[in-house]
Amino acid sequence: MRSSKSRSRNKNRNNRPSGGNIVNRVFDSSGPDGKVRGTPQQIIDKYTQLHRDAQLAGDRVDAENYAQHAEHYLRMLAEAQREMEKSREKQEKEQRDRQAERDRERSERLRAQEDASNGEGGDDNGNDEGDQPSSDSGLVETPEESAQAAPKRPRRRRTPKAEQQGDSDTPAAAE
Repeated sequence: MRSSKSRSRNKNRNNRPSGGNIVNRVFDSSGPDGKVRGTPQQIIDKYTQLHRDAQLAGDRVDAENYAQHAEHYLRMLAEAQREMEKSREKQEKEQRDRQAERDRERSERLRAQEDASNGEGGDDNGNDEGDQPSSDSGLVETPEESAQAAPKRPRRRRTPKAEQQGDSDTPAAAE
């Protein structure tokens, strides 16, 4: 009877690595003349060179064998690069979407701040209090008009800087 420990060790032994960057991963390729070690691009270059050498030597069988090995790693590399490109495009799209959402929220906040600073916040008709129509005549609002539209708030009296700091030598503090 097998132990569960040995089964769990064999569980992830498949031909494809789980995750990781295949482009930079080092492989051990068992070719016809022994092992070739390196990244997929290095293995492709090595098998391509062996293919040329076999062709020049007139060995068509070995040349075809090397060409098939090179093609295998070429397909692996192309697949990995396609996956990386898809992943990159997905990340860029998500980043653009997040940026668009941030821009939309920022413009809404600015619009709300402008509305609050203009004293707007009335009903759905665009009227401030409901009894005054909004005037879009392009004229500048006078202080009298703004005093009628906005509720009166008590004004804070400004104190000179010298009085705030406690200097008694200045004439403003002597008052």
